[in-house]
Amino acid sequence: MTAKNEKLFIKNMVCQRCVMTVESMFTKLNMPFKKISLGEVELESMLTNDELKKIEMDLNKAGFELIETRVNKVIEDVKQAVMEYLNLGMDNENLKLSSFITKKICYDYSYLSDLFSSVEGKTVEQFFILQRIEKVKELLVYDQLSLTEISYQTGFSSVHHLSSQFKKVTGLTPSHFKKIGAEKRKSLDSL
Repeated sequence: MTAKNEKLFIKNMVCQRCVMTVESMFTKLNMPFKKISLGEVELESMLTNDELKKIEMDLNKAGFELIETRVNKVIEDVKQAVMEYLNLGMDNENLKLSSFITKKICYDYSYLSDLFSSVEGKTVEQFFILQRIEKVKELLVYDQLSLTEISYQTGFSSVHHLSSQFKKVTGLTPSHFKKIGAEKRKSLDSL
């Protein structure tokens, strides 16, 4: 297996921290790269099979995975488009998820949706809801925003809508989830 056209595609890179993690791996392994962005590494030169195996092992340890087929690349592109859409929060209210995805990836949405469902075992919309709830969990744990602010930032139309989706996915209300998290975090002097 060799890197074709000096690009590697990497699964599960969904945020800037992921980019920094992959950058540090390539730097640590002394593998020169031109640019690293979400899901993609542009290499300075082709990697040897040994280098590729080494980077693949490090990526796997960190929860990433090299993508080798066109289908996997399309699926990963859909996931990245979903994450970009999610990061828009309420700024996306005039743009449907399906429209956003087809603007990013030049395929018919029904093709992308069918392909995604057959490979991932869930619809694009289900994936979006799961990612949205993960974002809500993260914001709840940070404890810096009110539930109203969190619902706005994650694109929910109301706190009620957020709460019902959250409970449907997790089985807990957002406030119960937050309470459980707070109970797990104890101050040093109480240990």
